Amino acid sequence: MSLLRIYCSLREAPKRCQWALIGEGRQPILGEGALAQLPQRAERVQLVLPAAEVLITRARLPESARRRAGAVLAYAVEDETVGDPDASQVSWLGSVADTDVLAVADRQGLKAWNDALEAVGIHGYEVHCETLMLPWMAGEWSLAWDGHEGYLRTSELEGTVTDRGDAASPPLSLRMMLDEAKARGAAPASIAVYATTPDAPLEIEAWQRALGVALRLAEPWNWRSAAADAGISLAQARAGWRLPPGTLSRLRPAAWVLGAALAVHGLALIADWTRLASEQRSLRTRMESRFRAAFPEAVAVANPALQMRRKLAEARHAAGQPDSGDFLPMVMNVSAALKQAPAGALRIASYESGRMTIELAGIDDAGMRRILASLSQSGLQVDQGASTAPGATRSSRGTVVITVRAS
Repeated sequence: MSLLRIYCSLREAPKRCQWALIGEGRQPILGEGALAQLPQRAERVQLVLPAAEVLITRARLPESARRRAGAVLAYAVEDETVGDPDASQVSWLGSVADTDVLAVADRQGLKAWNDALEAVGIHGYEVHCETLMLPWMAGEWSLAWDGHEGYLRTSELEGTVTDRGDAASPPLSLRMMLDEAKARGAAPASIAVYATTPDAPLEIEAWQRALGVALRLAEPWNWRSAAADAGISLAQARAGWRLPPGTLSRLRPAAWVLGAALAVHGLALIADWTRLASEQRSLRTRMESRFRAAFPEAVAVANPALQMRRKLAEARHAAGQPDSGDFLPMVMNVSAALKQAPAGALRIASYESGRMTIELAGIDDAGMRRILASLSQSGLQVDQGASTAPGATRSSRGTVVITVRAS
C-alpha cells in the first residue's frame, strides 16, 4: 500500500509543502514543492502537523461529549487555549485514568489546507501530529531533539514540545515535567533521545546529571521515516474509512459463501414462483373446463368463478329457489348480525344487484368487530369503509358504511 505524507504548517498559506511517498519494500521518495506537484493516486494520505501546532491536554468530559469534534469539545479546553472556542478544532484521543486526552489544532488552518488539497484532487486524508508519531514504549519517554529544542512523547496518547536547551543543558520544561512525574510516582525509567537533524550535539552524561534519569541515544528519526502505522489520527477528512490491510482477502471466502447462498435463494424463489404460476394456470384451466362443460353455450369465459356463481343463481331462480345474493336471504343474515347492535344504530340500508350497503352509527370498535365477524360467518363478503363526522365525540361516534355481497 502506498502512503503519501504531507508535512504542513497551519500558520502558513497552503501553497508549498514537504512530502514523502512511502511504499512497501522500497525506499521513501522525498520531495518539496507546490501542492499541484504532489504525487497522485496514493492509496493512503496523511497530513502531518508540526508538534508545536498541536496542543495535547487533559480534561474531564461527560460520556456523551466523547468522540465529538469541534466547538463542543473546544469549550472543555477554553482555559487552556485562551481564545475563541470556535477557532479550535478539538479531537478526543482517548482516556487516561479518569481523564480524557484531547488534541487541539487551528480550525481555520485545517480548513485552508483541506480546500487547497481538494483543489489538487486529494479528497480524503488522515490528520496526524508528529508528536504522537514518535516511537514510544511503556516505562520510557521519547524525546525528538534537533540540538536546540524538540518535542516529547510521554505516553501512548500524550506529548508536548520543549523549550530551548543546548548540548550540555537540557530544556527547563523537561526538568519540570520530570519533577512533576517524580512527585506523582510516574517518572520514566529512561528517556530515549531521537536526533531529528544530523548535527544535533548532546552530552549524555551532563544531561543525566541534570535530569536524574538515564538517557539513551536512539537511531535518528523524523516524520518521513516513521512507520506507516505510527501515530494516532486526530481526524478523518471526509472521504471515508478504510479497511485494514488484508481485510478484503480474509473476507473473500465469506463473500463467496454469501454470494452462493443468495444465488441458491434466488433460484429457489424463481422455482417457487414458477411452480405457483403453473398451478394458477392449471387451476384456471380446470375451472374454465368445468364451466364450459356445465354451460357449453357460453361464448367467452373471463371469470369462471363469478360466471359460475351467476349461472347458479339463474338456475336457482328458474327453479323457484332463493339465492344467497337475493334480498331476502341477505337481509336475514344482516339482521341476525345486527341483533346485538344498540337501537337506532342502523341509519340506512340499500340493496342493488346482490349487494347491500348499510350505514351504522353509535357502535364502538368491539361491537363493530362482532358484527363483521357474524357477517363473515354467515357466508357474506364484507367491505368496510369508515367515515367519522367532524367533531364526533365518544358518545356520538361517526358513521361506518359496510357493503356485503354473497360469496
